[in-house]
Amino acid sequence: MFKSFFLGGFECTTGYNRDGEWIDLVVDTAHHEHVSEDYRRLREVGILTVRDAIRWPLVDLGDGRYDFSTAEPLTHASRRYGIQVIWDLFHYGYPTDVDLLSDGFVDRFADYCGACARYLRRRVEGPIWFTPVNEPSYFAWAAGEVAHFAPHLSGRAQELKIALVRAAIRGIDAIRAELPDARFLHADPVCRVVPADDDPDKAAAAAHFNERCVFEALDMMSGRVMPELGGSREHLDVIGINYYWNCQWVHGEDGTWLEPDDPRRQPVSDLVKSVWERYGGDIVISETSHWGDNRPGWVEHLTGEIVAMLQAGVPLRGVCLYPIIGMLDWHAPRQWMPMGLWDVDHEGNMSRILHLPTFEALRRAQRRIGPYLMAQGATRLRA
Repeated sequence: MFKSFFLGGFECTTGYNRDGEWIDLVVDTAHHEHVSEDYRRLREVGILTVRDAIRWPLVDLGDGRYDFSTAEPLTHASRRYGIQVIWDLFHYGYPTDVDLLSDGFVDRFADYCGACARYLRRRVEGPIWFTPVNEPSYFAWAAGEVAHFAPHLSGRAQELKIALVRAAIRGIDAIRAELPDARFLHADPVCRVVPADDDPDKAAAAAHFNERCVFEALDMMSGRVMPELGGSREHLDVIGINYYWNCQWVHGEDGTWLEPDDPRRQPVSDLVKSVWERYGGDIVISETSHWGDNRPGWVEHLTGEIVAMLQAGVPLRGVCLYPIIGMLDWHAPRQWMPMGLWDVDHEGNMSRILHLPTFEALRRAQRRIGPYLMAQGATRLRA
């Protein structure tokens, strides 16, 4: 499905954080200046597919005018190094004159998506991949419930989630009008909670979260619920699962997570399999990582889970290490987080520093998973 099974994701958050400060992680990590070298390094380690962004607030000038100059270095570097890009179109940030809870938001976003498709079709070989709205479930909570991002709302998460899904559906239609063979990867967290104790009400609340809340945006996108939004299984296309070390916790204890050896943890292979059984189709782990010295161990652990999925027949088509380079904390913009395959010399010239233990873990993973991918490919060819 992709040029490489392991993908690299560049943190591309824009927008206003919980303190009302403007953030642009592409600039903060100097990816806009280092993109050619970043793509070259990825190719050297066998990663040929990336998640990267067209930043809506920078591109959309209003009144139907667009300036794609900030995307030009990415398209140039992708052609130069043969890197396949999954284009993230809305990663939390949006033009300041857009009201996300208005009908105008959906129309504006659809027009922007169509413009992106027209821009890319002249510069990138197809089929072209898109993530129209990144993490609608998380963003609805973060921006509509706890005011961590603009528009800094509370108590309106459900309303915002519906608006985001409606916009994504309209955006997909606009892209397909320009690029009939376009493909879509929808990235949303798959989280799991456990009840604090044996109280039946707490158990019911945890089950409601696990069985309904986690999947609600995907259910809307696929037309399983609220079909009036226009969703269908074709709109859903490929399901991307964002999964991190902190994606399982005790219900009601937000900001904490179950320790790795907690027996209440469910293996990620089981979580991914449950998504596949719910929707069918191809699956991608669209974001996953740990930080600091935990990084290589996370890759090792994940490798075993990947093998378990492939052995069970789950059509897992890729795993994206995200972020692939270190990043600044969204809400503490001077605090660097050592994540990814490369650290950043943020006190110097922003050069990339390979994290050797994680690289060695990745190499072992590539060797271990390779035979399973070859067998999987042979099976698909016979089919």
